[in-house]
Amino acid sequence: MHNGHLDLIERARRLFDVLYIAVLFNDQKRALFSVEERIDLLRDLVGDSDDCRVESFSGLLVDYAREKGAIAVIRGLRSGADFDYELPMTLMNRRLAPGIDTIFLLPAPEWIYLSSRLTKEVGSLEGDLTGVVPPLVVEALRRKLG
Repeated sequence: MHNGHLDLIERARRLFDVLYIAVLFNDQKRALFSVEERIDLLRDLVGDSDDCRVESFSGLLVDYAREKGAIAVIRGLRSGADFDYELPMTLMNRRLAPGIDTIFLLPAPEWIYLSSRLTKEVGSLEGDLTGVVPPLVVEALRRKLG
């Protein structure tokens, strides 16, 4: 969770009455943090309230969205490469769930270069992540990577 994510979350919260922050459980991927750890970090950072809910899901995102009665999925785009990755997924989601739109948000210019991969790499090499991720995440990365 870096500041680009938090920027998108805060702006998405203003667009909807309820924002679900959906953390994917995928046993095929080796994430640095478990689903439970990611949920705990997110809840500490953005809260977990009636208008912003942090939950995990497995399977298709559109199935989860449909279960929640969602009308849209928010995705962040930093570059054309992100768009090239997101477009086929968006079109498939539209085919699977025509009533659920995908809305793309660009991060604020100061966060456009950030990625989870880059953040983890800098953290693993003991680089300074101050101002890139919240202090809570810096601490969690140090515990995990240290």
